[in-house]
Parts: sequence; structure tokens; C-alpha cells
Amino acid sequence: MDKNFQEEFTQITRFKPPLYKQRHQFVKDLVEKYKPKKVADLGCADCSLLRMLKFCSCIEVLAGLDICANVMKEKMHTLSPLPVDYLQPSERSLTVTLHHGSVAHKDPCMLGFDLVTCIELIEHLEEPELKKFPEVVFGFMAPSIVVISTPNSEFNPLLPGVMLYRHPDHKFEWNQAQFQSWALETARCYDYSVEFTGVGHPPTGMEKAGFCTQIAVFIRKYPQTGEPLQSEKPTEAVYKTVFKAVYPSLKDEKYLQNAVISEVIFTAQIIKHRLMSKHEEYGNDPERKFKFQPSMDCFSDYLGKLVVENNMEPFVSGNEVYVPLATIFSFPKVNRLCGTFEKLCKLIAGKVTLSSDGSAVVFNIEHE
Repeated sequence: MDKNFQEEFTQITRFKPPLYKQRHQFVKDLVEKYKPKKVADLGCADCSLLRMLKFCSCIEVLAGLDICANVMKEKMHTLSPLPVDYLQPSERSLTVTLHHGSVAHKDPCMLGFDLVTCIELIEHLEEPELKKFPEVVFGFMAPSIVVISTPNSEFNPLLPGVMLYRHPDHKFEWNQAQFQSWALETARCYDYSVEFTGVGHPPTGMEKAGFCTQIAVFIRKYPQTGEPLQSEKPTEAVYKTVFKAVYPSLKDEKYLQNAVISEVIFTAQIIKHRLMSKHEEYGNDPERKFKFQPSMDCFSDYLGKLVVENNMEPFVSGNEVYVPLATIFSFPKVNRLCGTFEKLCKLIAGKVTLSSDGSAVVFNIEHE
């Protein structure tokens, strides 16, 4: 839970990378394997795991929950979108929310998650909270996957300076048999399978001590058929939302339009500059139309062929350069952003200067 303590702790034991990073990497690897869209981190503390997970392209919803609001508030600004997120919106949507509350309480806002992580959390729970914890996570939230990590007390004798527990806020620390017994019983009660692993390998010759951090990965055996019983479902929220960020996304029409307009202008400018270089080679005859000659530095073989075969050549006429929209649409990025030629026309209508028939982007050379 306490990252500063974790960093000091891992430096003493010389885990490389530090133990908390190994735990985070374990979760990230699991995300890359199962591709969950909605992930909740219970006991998120300083939000360091959430900061890592927000870069996972499969995730569309991230939520954090912690009993200590002050710790979250100190770092929650690091989950806000950056200027580059607005300049280059992602193709996926992403919403990040932080809640203040206890894992012993049920709240409808925590329903519908694919993956729930509880990293170094359960050892901080008082006995009444620990008893309620399985029903809240496995019974009420019922995600497809749950990851729980906790200290392995059998490793403690190998850690300099550890007398009883590794952290002053720990209420208990289980050995391997205790953790596995609890996890197996929990899995049995709520129809999950469970596998055990860990991070932080013991020294050579001390393998029986097990991992420094023991981890249980629970997988729900059967798809969830419905919502929790109404009697079990809270009628109102019990958590307090302390932070929410909605990232700019190309799924939002306004961001998509801005991206398409920028890409259309950028692509048309590339074609125009190539065309003008040809124009200068042949003189400055205002009566002559200069056609675009596909080149490897501007088009691939395929695109160059496409331009010629479909008679979509850009040209210069007088003081104006005409770049057909069909040519622009043939570029992979524009094509991917718009999907259809009709949508391209709709998104740039009134935003880009077009020819009288609306078939080409027009640049006035004199104005430039």
C-alpha cells in the first residue's frame, strides 16, 4: 500500500526490478493476455498501477478504490489527460474514476468489471472487513478475473530488519498454506478456479520459502447470468467519487472531425508541394494545367497506381491547386479515420475550401 515503504524495502532486499514494479508488471502481463475492457484496482493508494494500466490499449474503463482519500488526491492529477492526448486523440475511449470507500461495502459503481486487482491489500484489512471482502468482490462484483497479492510470511526471515510484519499497518501476514487455504475456499464458494504464483524469487537454496509476494489468480468458471439479487444490491451509492477523467477519443465526433480535417490538410499539402515543384520546372504558364506525377517519396506503388487508374490526378490551374478528395481518401490514414468516402465529405464540409462541385480541396497560391 505504502509505495515509499515498498521502495525502501526492495532496496534493502535488492530485488531487481523493485518488488512493487514486479507486481505491477505481473498485472500488466495479465491484461495483455486477457484483454479486459474494464479494470478496477482495489486499494489503489497512490494510483501507480492505474497510471501504468491507462496505456494498455484494450482498457476503456479504469477505476480505483481506496479507504484513504488523501493519498489518492495527492497523485490523482497524474491520471488526467495530457496536452498530447488532445492533439492526438486515441482511437479508443478511456474513462478513469477514483472512489473513496471500503472494500467491505458494496456499491453499484463497481459492477461490470472484467478484471479486479487487489495488490497488497488484504493484509491491511481488519478481521470484520476481511470476512466481508470475498462476498463484495467475488459475490457482488463477480468479475471474470480477480488478482490478489499479499506478503508471504515464510519469506520474512530472509528480510533484514523484519521482526513481525513488513509494514506497521499490516493486520496479519499469511504463510503459503494459509493463503492457499483461504483462496481455495473462496474460489469454491463463488465458482472460481484459482492458480498460485508470485514475484520476488527466494535466494538459491531457499526455494522452500517461496516467493516474497504470493499471488492468486482467480478465474470465474461460468459466465455471469444476471445482476446480483435486488436484496443484495445497494439502493444508493456508498462510495464518494473524488476524481473522474474522460480522455479525448476519436469515437467522439468532434475529436474525429478535428483529426480528419488535420489529416486532410496535411495530405493535401504534401501533394500540393510535390505538384508545385513540377509546376516550377515547366515554367509559370497560367493557362497550362500541370498534372501530378506519382512519386515514391509521396506515394507507395499501390497508391500511385490507384491515382492514375482512377483519373484522380491533382493539377494546377492558374493560381489554384486542386487536390481531389478521392486522392486524399486513398491514403491509408485518412481511409482508416473515415471508413467511407461519404463520411469524409461530411466531416470536412464547411471546414476545408473545396472546388465548386465539392470534389477537390483547393489551395490559392497567391494567398499563400
